[in-house]
Amino acid sequence: MSKPRYGIWAPVGGNFGPLDTQEEPIDASYERSRSLILEAERLGYATTLVAQHLANPRSLELEQLETWTASAALAEATEKIEIIAAIKPLLFHPAVLAKMALGIDAISRGRFAINLISAWFRPEMERTNIPFPPHDERYRYSGEWLKVVRALWSGERVNFEGEYFKITDLSLRPTSIAKPHPPIYLGGASDPAQILAAEQADIYFINGQPIEDVRQVIKQVLSRPRCLRRATPTLPQPVRFGLSAFVIARPTDAEAQEELQRLTELQSKEEHLKLSVAKGVDPDAVMFRLFAKNPAVGGNGGTAAGLVGSYDTVATRIAAFSDAGIDTFMLQFNPFAREMTRFAEEIMPRVRHLQPV
Repeated sequence: MSKPRYGIWAPVGGNFGPLDTQEEPIDASYERSRSLILEAERLGYATTLVAQHLANPRSLELEQLETWTASAALAEATEKIEIIAAIKPLLFHPAVLAKMALGIDAISRGRFAINLISAWFRPEMERTNIPFPPHDERYRYSGEWLKVVRALWSGERVNFEGEYFKITDLSLRPTSIAKPHPPIYLGGASDPAQILAAEQADIYFINGQPIEDVRQVIKQVLSRPRCLRRATPTLPQPVRFGLSAFVIARPTDAEAQEELQRLTELQSKEEHLKLSVAKGVDPDAVMFRLFAKNPAVGGNGGTAAGLVGSYDTVATRIAAFSDAGIDTFMLQFNPFAREMTRFAEEIMPRVRHLQPV
């Protein structure tokens, strides 16, 4: 059992949980993300995830930070923390993206990774007239796209011809500092997502949900075939797992539940924004069925992961998720800076105590 890694969702679309509160005004600026990520690095967080949307799904009137320019700037601004940039393959040709990623890998000195998501929000594609294939075809496209990216990252001359892409006698320099290449995270809750993660990803992100469901997802993914890597002539390393969660930690369970109730009531006042998102969701996107099954505060499953309670309760649940196979916890907070600090000071040491060397 490895020690858990903790990360934060960069607030590229504003806040997590209630969008606008007295304690934390809406702010999707680069300056805010930079400030929070520098503080997270100082506090001992290992990674950060920069999500990707062309426009804010909740409203066109709300700001949305662009992922790849922000990730390059964050790579320069930081020293230790891993920068994960989300990527929707429909938006970038794989050769262009592979080159961009190698550039940020160089800027960060090997601290860069990608998080592949096959897209679920129809309007951002429809408004730009970018083709939006059916759900399962998007994963076939993503699988071929990822094969091209991985091949170009290998440093070898690539000749590739598939259903969607053709690459002729191309190699990219410089090669990556991260070895054998920048890590590949992958999100998605459907069978095609799990199959692709098992075949080609390094870490599979699971949306927040109860631990019994997480154990089942891990079992399902580990049962699927794993691809051999060129850089690994023997058996490949098994896929690892990450979990998204919104944390509410307080001195007592009662205080945490009181805060959950407060945030739930505030979030309910923004139901019109939730409905706006729902109208644009691909009906075949499995993760939104899971969200309906497990209502929560926060995005990507949020508090459904159960990291709500006293400091000891939250630490115990993190240790249980770690025992179940979760390697990386990608966390959300509200208000972000205060609660991120509370987690680092109160929860991280307790988990270390529960998992002695």
